[in-house]
Parts: sequence; structure tokens; C-alpha cells
Amino acid sequence: MFSGASNFVAGVDTAFMLIFVISAIFLVGITAVMLYFVYRYREKRNPVPTEIHGSTTLEILWTVIPTILAMVMFYYGWKGWIPIRHAPKDALQVTAVARMWSFNFEYPNGKSSNVLNIPRGKAVKLNLKAMDILHSVFIPAFRVKQDAIPGKNNFLWFISDKPGSYEMFCTEYCGLRHSYMNALVVVMPDNEFNKWYNDTTGRTTGADGKPGNTKGQAGAMLIQSKGCIACHSVDGSRVVGPSFKGIFGEKVTVITAGAERTITVDEDYIRRSVLEPSADVVKGYRDGQMVSYRTELKDNQIKDIIEYIKTLNGK
Repeated sequence: MFSGASNFVAGVDTAFMLIFVISAIFLVGITAVMLYFVYRYREKRNPVPTEIHGSTTLEILWTVIPTILAMVMFYYGWKGWIPIRHAPKDALQVTAVARMWSFNFEYPNGKSSNVLNIPRGKAVKLNLKAMDILHSVFIPAFRVKQDAIPGKNNFLWFISDKPGSYEMFCTEYCGLRHSYMNALVVVMPDNEFNKWYNDTTGRTTGADGKPGNTKGQAGAMLIQSKGCIACHSVDGSRVVGPSFKGIFGEKVTVITAGAERTITVDEDYIRRSVLEPSADVVKGYRDGQMVSYRTELKDNQIKDIIEYIKTLNGK
């Protein structure tokens, strides 16, 4: 269908190479002229400064030529940019949810994944949704990049005709673990994509990538898809927020309305922390690092997460 990993590679690369070549020619040319002038008009060869009068011809040339070159670069940039902003109406609609510090992808049939699986040769439109702060979605191999801005509808689209795995990055600095915010884009043949898309009974893996236990399996999938493991480890290591491992049933010191108090981590505490993250902040951790998931998680999903957390210390 086209060369490159997506339908935008040729247009973007053409504009880039044109601008690069023109810039390189001017860099070399201007540097050479400067060096010549340094040599030609040095004090030894030109001991008495002389007045150089202007040249109408020269002024016309250095006005007209750069203008033409600038318009040529603008044309190829504009030609490559226009199709990027017009997605086909029949494109597969996928919502890309960006939050500190992970991506999650939601499909029209309700399926959710932290890997962007797409069909080969079909237009895909990513509707970008930022849950907390400014993020930016960048797929280098596809030559597409767009900001995900809280409260603003934004999108990018593409067609890929080459099956394989490609990297996606956040390219807008978004805090402590910005460099960890990446995902995979997997281009699949139609039959493989349809099988994956229609399979809602696939085996779930835990947050550590290993097969989950039957108990808490749904919760393991949720903390992955909702980006929880970007801030809460499952192996006891300290990251942005407290680790989930071994926390259920333990006593912790929290800051509530500016005052310290000791509480037991139970179901009510976890539920409140999901809905009101700033209500009881564990001492030693910063407030304001987590947004409320009130509109993201239903009560039964919170229960699933609680059940998974219980499995991490055998309770």
C-alpha cells in the first residue's frame, strides 16, 4: 500500500529531508563565506578599512531566493500535515487514556488493553484523553505525534500496512516517572485482530506479568489497565505511592486534614483512597500525586481491586 510503517511516513520524511538538505547547504555556504571574508579582509591584507556600498541586485537575490525556499518548505510541510488532521469516517475508534504514567486503550466493544492492538491496513483513530496533566502521544515509526490535554478533545490517526510491534512514548514531561510512560503498538493481520478483539474471556496476567490467581484476577487486570502499577508496586518496592504488597490489614500513619493518625488498611480505607486520594495520605508520601477514580471505576471494580490487594499478603 505504501512504504514505511504508516501512511504518513513518506510525507513527513520528504518534508524533513527537504528542510534538512536546504539547511545543510546554507550552513556550509554561509560558513564558507564567513571563513573567506575572515581571510580576505583580515588586517594584513586590508589594513585600511574601506566602505562597501550596497548592491540592489544582491539585495533582491537574498530576499527572493530565501522567500522561494521558505515557501517550498512550507508547501511540503503543509502537504504532509493536512491529511494528518482529517481522519476517515470509517476509522476504528480507539480511546487512548493517558495518565501518570501509563497508557490504556479502550475499544468500542468495551475491551481495554495497555497494548494498542490494531488491524493491518485499516484506518485507526486515537481519541486522546488525559486524566491528570498534559501528556503527548508519539509513535516514531508512524511519524505521528499529538498532545493529550485535560478537558480538550484531540486525536491522531494512521494506517499501518506492516505487521509488527512498534514503540509509543509520552514526549511531554509529566513528572517523576515520565521516562517509564510508554506502550506497544501491535499491528496484526485481520484474522488475528478479529480473534483478539472478540475474545473477552482471555486469561489475565497479574501486575508482575505472571498469570494471576483465580482470586483477584479481575483486580490484577484493572490495576494494569488503569495505570495503578505506575505508582504502586506489587513487590514491596517504594515508588510514588505505597506498595500494594503486604499492606492489607496493616496499621499505617496517615495525614488527615493536616493531622496525623493511625489507621488499619481495610476495605473502607482502600475504597476511600480510590475515590478521595487526598483524604488520608500515608505519611512520607506527597499529596496531590493521584487523581480521583470516581468516574473511572465502578463499585464492583473497586471490590475486585481490593480482592487482588488481599492476595498480595495472603489475606
